[in-house]
Amino acid sequence: MNLIWIPAQLAVLAKVVDLNGFSAAARALGVPKAAVSRAIADLEKGLGVRVLERTTRRISLTPPGRLLYPHAKRVVEESDAARAAIAKLHAPTAGPLRVVADPTYGRVLLTPLVPRFLEAFPDVPLEVALDESAMEGWDVAIRPQAQPDSALARRLLGAPPALLCATPTYLQQRGLPTRPEDLRGHDLLTPEATDSAEFRLRLERGSQRAEVPLAPKLAINDPAVLHAATAAGLGIGLLPEFLCRQGLATGRLKWVLPEWILPPAAALYALYPVSLEADSRVQRFVDFLAANIVPALAPANFSGA
Repeated sequence: MNLIWIPAQLAVLAKVVDLNGFSAAARALGVPKAAVSRAIADLEKGLGVRVLERTTRRISLTPPGRLLYPHAKRVVEESDAARAAIAKLHAPTAGPLRVVADPTYGRVLLTPLVPRFLEAFPDVPLEVALDESAMEGWDVAIRPQAQPDSALARRLLGAPPALLCATPTYLQQRGLPTRPEDLRGHDLLTPEATDSAEFRLRLERGSQRAEVPLAPKLAINDPAVLHAATAAGLGIGLLPEFLCRQGLATGRLKWVLPEWILPPAAALYALYPVSLEADSRVQRFVDFLAANIVPALAPANFSGA
């Protein structure tokens, strides 16, 4: 007895009963009438019982057939549900895909990708806001430090490398740190401390480890403000590398302690409601972000000199 074919044979049985005929079932299934007859014969042979009584006028279920019919009906319903789910997965949803992003990450990382996405997927219009309070009912959000939420699915896009940098003018006035301990004599501009009231900067160089307690001149959870304060010469900023890239390349910023590695900046996530996991627009957009933002976060090569 071939168990693999029983679900298909049950589906044929349900069609024959519902449409009261082999010919009608064959038309509905898009197969020859002989294939329908063969499926019922094979089912009866495999189960060892007759499931249909056939007369010239009508078809009726035998007692074993009546027991079997509800199961056959469920096979058809589950098959239809599976086809509907796949169709929903590939069918584009009407309306634009609404995207919100943290302003700093959105301007630097998302904005350059929007034209490329629209070019690659012209059938997926976008509605983008770089202020999360400006759009309700978003479909995809790009945020750092995502907290677990059972209503949301999330995709890690990367954790930007972090570095210390300052303007050449500031370093000429205050001196260039050559050791982590030298940072205590400088004005530090950092993100807010998350684990204690005191900000402790951890650095690594090969097998060496350093931990420097600091009292920042400015501590704020907005990397754009930190970058602006650093570019204004107010101190040494602890920043995501991608925000410093242009300043380092043009010489407006100088890398401080380039041989030391710092913990990465806050991880960046793409979030979307669990109810949209099967939405093809969401999956295409999130896959596109992952393919393009991850390389964008890779550190550029700067000499630090």
